[in-house]
Amino acid sequence: MLKGLALTPPVIGRISIGRVVEKNGKRLPEKDDEFTITSQVQLKDGWVLHPVDEVLRKDTNAKLRSIPVRLLFGDPDLSLRVKYTLFERTTGRPLCVGDGESCRRVTPSGMQSLPCPAPHACALAVGGACKPYGRLHVRIDASGKAGSESGHEVGCDELGSFVFRTTGFNSIRTLLARLHYFHAVSGGLLATLPLELRLRGKSTTMSHRAPIYYVDLTNRAGSTLDQTIAQAKELHEARLVAGMDQAALDEAARLGLARGDFEESEEEGAAVVDEFYVQEDEAIDQVSMPSKPSLADKLHQKAGGIRSPAGQGDSV
Repeated sequence: MLKGLALTPPVIGRISIGRVVEKNGKRLPEKDDEFTITSQVQLKDGWVLHPVDEVLRKDTNAKLRSIPVRLLFGDPDLSLRVKYTLFERTTGRPLCVGDGESCRRVTPSGMQSLPCPAPHACALAVGGACKPYGRLHVRIDASGKAGSESGHEVGCDELGSFVFRTTGFNSIRTLLARLHYFHAVSGGLLATLPLELRLRGKSTTMSHRAPIYYVDLTNRAGSTLDQTIAQAKELHEARLVAGMDQAALDEAARLGLARGDFEESEEEGAAVVDEFYVQEDEAIDQVSMPSKPSLADKLHQKAGGIRSPAGQGDSV
């Protein structure tokens, strides 16, 4: 097999809560108050909608604010992978990926393993160049609602996934907590729980009281936690009878991800940079307004210190 190539979960579509628009010659992320489910095909006017996007809407004008999902893996850290990531903004090439303790970094002398102080204390992260970057992989559970084409793809491709990418702290923190809580309370049956991605909004002083949107993971509407766990146990037992080995699938995914230095190729990195990084010298984050630097920040900068940029909400 090829060395240095990370084997990531196969992706058949994307889930986003925003889009990229062109304003005054610049491509900028724009917030949204609903989910959009797209294919992996991008045309001049944007990403092409996946057929399941229409299936899940009650009508063509309805807001899509919840998505029924199941997870591919029993390990929470395989379902949602989060790293501090620094991309080269012109090429989209990953340059440094770390977890707050150690990192893998491209240097003039080659790939190196170095300490990772996290963005607030890293000279390379000045100006928001390095952000927490999360990728959540889910299966969309729309088999009972889909038409012939989309129902076949979503219902039968049980090893394919839709990916939700985010650099938003609110989504990352909430999803990490939910995954670990669901894993614990279900006795490790995370891969068989019938769950729901739900869009939530909140306002903060940093957003100047404007709403920012983030993604949560909950029981499906109308189901209690007890009912959700009971359904998970039933499906888990059925899979055991059928001969499915969830532990082996998790281990295969774990080994595949460990094969490469970075998960993203330059092609994927370019799309991430376009979607989550405002172009150089752009002062306003289109998703949430950063707070003004405090006097302490200004004095610290004059003294030559490094402080983290103002807090930001979720991106698209």
